[in-house]
Amino acid sequence: MKILITGAAGFIGSHLTDALLDAGHEIVAVDNLSMGRMENLAVAEKSKNFSFNKLDVLDYDDLLACASGVERIVHLAAFKIPRYGKAIDTLVINNLGTVNVLKLAGELDCKTVIASTSDVYGKSSALPFNEEGDLLIGAPSKPRWSYAVSKMYDEHLALASMAAYGYPVTLLRFFGSYGPRHHLSWWGGPQSVFIDKVLRGEVIPIHGDGQQTRSFTYIADTVRGIVAATLKDSANGEVLNIGSTREITIEKLARMIHSLIPDAPELKLEFIPYEDVAKNYEDVMRRIPDDTKCFKLLGVRAKVSLEEGLLPTIQWQRKELNL
Repeated sequence: MKILITGAAGFIGSHLTDALLDAGHEIVAVDNLSMGRMENLAVAEKSKNFSFNKLDVLDYDDLLACASGVERIVHLAAFKIPRYGKAIDTLVINNLGTVNVLKLAGELDCKTVIASTSDVYGKSSALPFNEEGDLLIGAPSKPRWSYAVSKMYDEHLALASMAAYGYPVTLLRFFGSYGPRHHLSWWGGPQSVFIDKVLRGEVIPIHGDGQQTRSFTYIADTVRGIVAATLKDSANGEVLNIGSTREITIEKLARMIHSLIPDAPELKLEFIPYEDVAKNYEDVMRRIPDDTKCFKLLGVRAKVSLEEGLLPTIQWQRKELNL
């Protein structure tokens, strides 16, 4: 198939690009390189079935111009949680980007897979998170919820478009993807920052008391879920969790990363009160998916253990940082 991927030079997008090229598909890559890197596509660029288009998903005409013959769209381009501001970018970019992608899907009459996030479950206490469960979002005075709200809107818009116009969509809620090529700041996740601090022998900053939990999913498992959702019709019109069902506290994650680096100096942790992290910041205390639906419809569930996934991630990050 000829598949268009937005955000293709990013962490998830570049791994997905490699996987689909390996499977014999033709990839039309789209990225404005605001967060993605061409280095992530070094292998893909060697393929005759790959083309790259530096453009912004907010520019519909440019998007349409590169999409001739496209049979599937995977929409990964987004602006993430505004931990340190830019809530307006999160809301506007995610909204208009998805509007344009769905407009393009209508023009091409093709299936679209859209990345959502586990953040939409918000403060729900109904664990593990099930796709049919209620979504409990905090007050608008807490800017961190703008990411969840933007993705909830994307989900509703995509399903409404399918109902109105007939082209199929699938929504994927990702849970803590990590691995080589992840962004090296908080944008890439806590494991990225923790690995950096341990390799440098610096204090690991932990927000709150470190007892909040997350589920971390190795990139290969995330990509297997996206590939299956893209190529199979069994999940058309569905919302699916894509993630590991192993739950771990943030403090234990920091300790695990330290234990996996043999030459690491003595572990040093600093617990930072939320009020010192960001103004009006509100965290989620537990996050774990129910993967039953994904396995039933796509035959996919996470396989790589956290320890197994962290080892190549640490190795890649050490090389990337030259440490």
